[in-house]
Amino acid sequence: MKTPTRRLLIVLLLSWSLGPLLWQLYTSFSTNEALITPFANIDHRWTLNHYKDVLTGNPPFWRYLINSLIVGAGSTILTLCIATPAAYAITRSRGTITKVVQTMLIVAALFPYVLLFLALLEVARSLHLGNHLLALTIPYAALSQPLAILLLSAAFRDLPIDLEDAARLEGLGLWSRLRWVLIPLIAPATASTAILVFLFAWNEYPIALTWLSDSSLLTLPVAMARIAGSSIYSVPYGAYAAATVLGSIPLIALVLIFQKSIVSGLTSGAVKG
Repeated sequence: MKTPTRRLLIVLLLSWSLGPLLWQLYTSFSTNEALITPFANIDHRWTLNHYKDVLTGNPPFWRYLINSLIVGAGSTILTLCIATPAAYAITRSRGTITKVVQTMLIVAALFPYVLLFLALLEVARSLHLGNHLLALTIPYAALSQPLAILLLSAAFRDLPIDLEDAARLEGLGLWSRLRWVLIPLIAPATASTAILVFLFAWNEYPIALTWLSDSSLLTLPVAMARIAGSSIYSVPYGAYAAATVLGSIPLIALVLIFQKSIVSGLTSGAVKG
């Protein structure tokens, strides 16, 4: 493929991918009149009122961001704390039971969690977790376990057994080997797994919509849905776009910070030999 053609395809691909994001950014800074006739020559086209309306709401928008960060970080940490030793145990085990467990994990990872909604709701009621961020953190961590264990198991499987045997000869116990030898070596896979778990907790909507009624505890997806449906006469496109841009900033920053680890984790094991 010639260089000009390749460049053209890259530009088209970037335009296709970034077009909706750029349009959302444009909408967040545009006046209502400019949104009605976006290509007309309108004075005072740009405004910060949409961001002011979102940030000065009751409760303010930053509260929703903090709630989502707490739920996302809590569920991610809890998931990794459980999935890491579980993945190691599955990888180092042998026999038919291990294959059965791996098959069950695959089925659980592919199972639509919405079908478990009523059962999870009864568990939350029995534990008196209504209107509490733990009501989201614990189910999110539980629902993320199968995928996290599968991803970390693949990372542990790529590590040579001789490395662990050498650490055992040096007198390191099981937890010392995990902490000082094995876990640092699977850091890229751990980072990519953490990002996937965090994204699930950040974007999850049905459970957050049903289990939390206190407006000060709402997560970002529910708060944005309320902004979009705040008027029966018109859709507040500008405010909704501003909320979308603000809600995307933490995710973009997270991906940029851990970009190398994410790519390394997703591509580890792709090439052998």
